[in-house]
Amino acid sequence: MQLGIDSFIANRPDPRTGEETSPQQRMADLIEEIVLADAVGLDSFGLGEHHRPEFLDAAPAVILAAAASRTKRIRLASAVTVLSAADPVRVFQEFSTIDLISNGRAEIVAGRGSFTESFPLFGYKLQDYDAVFAEKLDLLLKLREENPITWSGRFRPALTGQGVYPRPVQQKLPIWLGVGGTPQSFARAGVLGLPLMIAIIGGEPYRFRQLVDLYRDAGRQAGHDPSSLKVGVHALGHVAETDAQAADDFFPGYAREFTAIGKERGWPPVTRRQFDALLTPRGALMVGSAETVTKKLLQMSEDLGGLSRISMQTSVAGLNHTQMMKSIRLLGEAVAPGLHAQPA
Repeated sequence: MQLGIDSFIANRPDPRTGEETSPQQRMADLIEEIVLADAVGLDSFGLGEHHRPEFLDAAPAVILAAAASRTKRIRLASAVTVLSAADPVRVFQEFSTIDLISNGRAEIVAGRGSFTESFPLFGYKLQDYDAVFAEKLDLLLKLREENPITWSGRFRPALTGQGVYPRPVQQKLPIWLGVGGTPQSFARAGVLGLPLMIAIIGGEPYRFRQLVDLYRDAGRQAGHDPSSLKVGVHALGHVAETDAQAADDFFPGYAREFTAIGKERGWPPVTRRQFDALLTPRGALMVGSAETVTKKLLQMSEDLGGLSRISMQTSVAGLNHTQMMKSIRLLGEAVAPGLHAQPA
C-alpha cells in the first residue's frame, strides 16, 4: 500500500501567531517539502487546483514540472485536476510534459472539484456540471489511447484527425477518478475501469464501504480485471511526536478553514469537541503520533476492503513549514514502512 501527500498550498496567516508568509516563500517551501517527501520514501505528492485567494494551486502542472526536476522517484499527481473547467487536450499535453521531465512519474486525478469558482472563470455553466465533466473525461481517456484522434462533443470543438503531442514516457498515462460521495461517480469509475481516489474529510471512513463495493461490482460487471480496480483515499492528516502535539498543531488552522468554508455552505462553526470526535480510531482525521496514524490508516484500509494508496492532506490546517517538514519526515520514516508491508 502506497502513502503520499496532497497539498492545496494553503497560504493564510499562521493561526497561532498571525505571521504571514509571502506567496513566493510559500512556493519555495512547498518545493522543499516535495523534495523531502521524495527523500524519505513517500510514494506520491499531489497538488490540488483551486481559484481562491487562500490557495496557491491554480496552476498545478507548472508546479509539478518544477518538482519533477528536483526529485528522483516520487510520483507527481494532480489532486484533483478540475477537468470540467479545463481543455482535456491541454491537460494531456501538460501531464505528458511532466511525464517527460520526471521520466515517467506523472499521474492525473481527474474530478469535478468541490468549489465552483472555476465555472464562471472559464466560461462554463453550473447547470452543465456533470455533462461537461463526462464529456471531457471521455475525451481525456481517448487522448491517451488514440493519436491522431477523431472526436466530437457539445462543449469543445471537434477533433478531426489531429495529432496531440508530446506523448508521455508511460505507455498509458495513469488517470484516476477523484470522487466525493455520490453513487453515480463510484459507478462511473467502475464502468470505465479507472482507479478511484475518494476524498474523505469527515465522518467515519467505513461508511464509504458500500460505495467502494458498488465501484468494484460495476467494474467487474463491465469486464474489468478486479486487480485493476484500485482504490485510494485522500484524507486529512498530520503526524507529530505525540497524539496531543499533533492535535494541538492541527486544530487551529483546521477550525479556521472549515469554519470559513462552512459559512459558504451552511455548516456550523467547528468546535474542539467535534474535532476530537474525528480523532477516534475510526474517525476521518488521520492526526496523531506515527503509531496512532499507522493504526488508523491500516484500519481504514481494512474497513474499505483494501486500499492501494492513501494521500494525506496536510495543508488545509495552516501548519507552518517547520511543522510540515517534521510531519513529512515522520510519515516517510515511521508510517510508510508499516503501510508498504501491506498488499495493495
